[in-house]
Formats: sequence, structure tokens, C-alpha cells
Amino acid sequence: MGALALTLTATTTWGQLAEPNQLGVRMGHMHLNVRDVDATRKFFVDQLGGTVVKNGPLELIQFPGVFVMLRKADNPLPAAGTIVNHFGFIMKDFPTALAKWKAAGIGIEPTENPNEVYVVGPDSLRVEVYGEPSIPEPIYMNHIHFFPSDIAGIKKWYVNAFGANPGRRSCIGCISKPRVFESADLPAVNLTFPPTAKPQEPTKGRVIDHIGFDVTNLEAFVAGLESRGVKIEAPIRQVPNTKVKVAFLTDPWGTYIELTEGLSPQ
Repeated sequence: MGALALTLTATTTWGQLAEPNQLGVRMGHMHLNVRDVDATRKFFVDQLGGTVVKNGPLELIQFPGVFVMLRKADNPLPAAGTIVNHFGFIMKDFPTALAKWKAAGIGIEPTENPNEVYVVGPDSLRVEVYGEPSIPEPIYMNHIHFFPSDIAGIKKWYVNAFGANPGRRSCIGCISKPRVFESADLPAVNLTFPPTAKPQEPTKGRVIDHIGFDVTNLEAFVAGLESRGVKIEAPIRQVPNTKVKVAFLTDPWGTYIELTEGLSPQ
């Protein structure tokens, strides 16, 4: 079942990412491989309330704390069975949204908690949504749900590599059998690490192809990672016709990660 921690950043509002942490890192984007870009865009805009914005040629679906980016793929493999299983939002007016999804025939997977569901989008993408009427905006990015075979190892890796704050979070959907998961927090996102019985597949080429963290000084940050033995998979490059710089790496459990600088539209 899903877990949820209300990890909000006060400065995370429409049109901006969160303030970065002490290493200059914050949540950036979720990058999806999809068969039908228009249908998936419509899902995130019409059903979840995102807004389409542009950064040069890059199209971004904007939410407080995160952008969703879509790439056309002929036959993306599902996210199920990979190290990153799903990601989640918290929503201010959950009852109205739930009624809207049911009326539209959107796939819904309930949990034990009536205030939490998985909304199923194109390509069987599962997005966890939890209701919290106290939040100031209609919807916020909340968490990325990993299924690592080495919980202590992955938690330590994200703390060391990205300056995440180690912690634990309760499983909101686990009513009959309450559980607490290991986790780590970055600005605007909780990285949740529940146990799994077997190693999961890498994300690259799947519906959830990679996750993205935005950093304030990409060259300096990459140099720091390399000094600690983290391998960068290609030299830093600038996206044509933008000020966006990017670099890529893969964590030891198969999570493909994009680092960006300047992702937010100016």
C-alpha cells in the first residue's frame, strides 16, 4: 500500500520549484515514456490539475514542486517491477477530484484509507493521491516510491549523494496493519523505501524512465559527485535553444537520474 508524508515547502508554489537544500539540490521532474503524449498530457492537466509551460523547446507539465515531462515511445515497458514503482501527490479537494475521476471513467485503485487512491493513467501509470484540505495550493508533489533490495544502502546513498535528510514515514494506506517505512527527504519530495522480496528492474526504457533533480550549480555538483566515486554517464551538455544544462547517472539499484540546472522557465 502507499505511504504518505506531508513534506511541504512553504516557497513551493505554482511557477517554481522548491528552495534547494544545503547541497543546492531540489526535486526537479519526473520523465515518462508514453505511447500517446496527447492523452498523457490530458491526464495530468485535466485530471490532476497540471499546467503546460515551456522552457524553449521543452514542454513541461507544471505542479508545485515538480515538472512532469513526456517523451513519445512506441512500446514502453510498465513501471511495475522496477526500482521506482510510482510517485504521488497530495490534493486539497480530494472528494471533488475523486468524483470527477469516477465520472470520467478514470481507473482508480482504492486503498484501505478512503482518503487515498491510486489514479491509473495511460500506459498503466499509477499515481498515488492523498487528500489533505490544509494545504495552500490545490495539489503538491509529495513522494517517489522505490522498492530497493537494500533499504539501508539506498537510504545512505541518497543522503550522501544529494544531501537528503534521513527519516521514516508512516504508511497512510495501511489501516489493518500499520507500517513505517525508511525514507529520506529532499526539498518538495520524500523518497520512500519500503521492503521488497527481490531486486527490481532498472527504470531506463520504462514508463517512469527517470527521475530528475534540479541543482543550482551543475558543474560544481557533478565534480563533487565524481570526487565521491559517483559515475556520470555523459559529459554535461546544454539543451539547444535553452539555458538548461543536464547530466545523467544511475544509482546502484537501477534508478536512472537526470540532473538539471535552470529547468524552471524564466
